[in-house]
Amino acid sequence: IGATEAWDKVTGGNTKVAVIDTGVDPTNPDIAPNLDEGLSRNFAAPIVAPGDEAAAVNFGDWADQNGHGTHVAGTIAAAGDNGIGVAGVNWNVRIMGLKFLDDEGSGYDTDAVSALEYAVDKGAHLTSNSWGSNEFSQALLDAIKAAGEANQLFIAAAGNDYGNNNDDYPMYPAAYPPDNIIAVAASDHNDNMAYFS
Repeated sequence: IGATEAWDKVTGGNTKVAVIDTGVDPTNPDIAPNLDEGLSRNFAAPIVAPGDEAAAVNFGDWADQNGHGTHVAGTIAAAGDNGIGVAGVNWNVRIMGLKFLDDEGSGYDTDAVSALEYAVDKGAHLTSNSWGSNEFSQALLDAIKAAGEANQLFIAAAGNDYGNNNDDYPMYPAAYPPDNIIAVAASDHNDNMAYFS
């Protein structure tokens, strides 16, 4: 992507990115400098009956126990030129860790919608959505449209399903039509499409 050439000119700015995923590890030394813990939340918690305090939702429990959300956050925003780990694309960015997928990487569209609405409310410039399903959700489509109306980009994984054409066999949310969606496939070290993409 020409990152090293870009870094000669700028290494980041005042971008706020919501990573809607399995959470983010707040102890990761490469991500912690760019992680906004105050805006990070857990939307994967179960809904409980009022007064059932034993099973109360803990919106503070957004730490990543799966690793995927942390991996994604690192690609976006690992601190650069610090001698630790890797360098993200944007060295100076505010990451909001929004957990809607559980520790096994499964989740519900309703929780993704809640996370997306929260990201819009908190002024995220864009959301990272490295997940998907072949099931259409009108509620998720409506939330993505609302994000677009708020000038928010929605970055979506095209899917790790080699040979699948999303125009013929849609992978959502990448296949939804709003103009604020950018669907992203994977590439390899030679800048060719990855074998699994």
